[in-house]
Amino acid sequence: MSGGAPAHGAQAAPSVDEVGRPTLLRRHEPALAGWRGVAASTATTLLVVGLIVWIFVSPRSAAFRQVFFNGHEMKVAIKGDQSQGIVSVVHAFWINIWLSLVCEVIVLALALVVATTRLTTGPILRPFRGLLIVYTDFARGVPLILLMLWVGLGVPSLYLRPISYQSVTVYGGFVLVFTYTAYVSEVMRAGILAVPRAQVQAARSLGLRSSQAMRHVIVPQAVRNVLPALLNDFISLQKDTAIVLTLGIIEATNAAQIDSGATFNYSSFAVAAGLFLIITVPLTRLTDNLIARDRARRLAGAA
Repeated sequence: MSGGAPAHGAQAAPSVDEVGRPTLLRRHEPALAGWRGVAASTATTLLVVGLIVWIFVSPRSAAFRQVFFNGHEMKVAIKGDQSQGIVSVVHAFWINIWLSLVCEVIVLALALVVATTRLTTGPILRPFRGLLIVYTDFARGVPLILLMLWVGLGVPSLYLRPISYQSVTVYGGFVLVFTYTAYVSEVMRAGILAVPRAQVQAARSLGLRSSQAMRHVIVPQAVRNVLPALLNDFISLQKDTAIVLTLGIIEATNAAQIDSGATFNYSSFAVAAGLFLIITVPLTRLTDNLIARDRARRLAGAA
């Protein structure tokens, strides 16, 4: 019978899609595509890893490994040897950690003050807003190493008590705070501006003053929105603590430089780089995770 249901026991013909392919085959295509993707990813990963291993184990790279990745010299750089004038890179790295932690707390507090001050509209603070604009432009425009040299070498020559008689660590920390406060304040200002105006109006309708609305409503939302960007800035701050070596502070990079001068081997720099990676890589993964969670939250809210 034409146009009716198929006869009992007869096998129905497979349906086809709009381009004439059987839908039975089409259902298996995602699985096949997934396996192809895994195979391609595995192949490229093995190729890259194999290339790196070949470079390091190749006889031609023996001199490179001896100079930059010498196992014995790396152990000496980790432990230190005062008899040979070799400083422990691990002990010196605590200067980087301590300096970054202290500077991050100060930067976070000062950046919030700078960001909120620049967003005020009162006439009394207008001169301060202008000065803060000049400050942020200057701090972000001048290279950090130049500021480090200006402050570390110039301030002591002023002979002003007590600022000209501080330790070089204080000068290095000041420059880091001075520079990164400008960067972080711009990030926080963008986060505050991204808070919907309705949130401010709702807070004011509940009887909160402007300062209370900023402290309890706006700033918490702004910090949550820009948290990944803040973590990126703090990762950069952790790495830039190495620039204090220009003032003679014996931190990880300077210790590695001292060791290389004593041993005529640069494996100590690999140790210093590894220490920085131990700190920065987990922070980077945390930042990526926060970005993914924030994106998922926004997409869920939009849906």
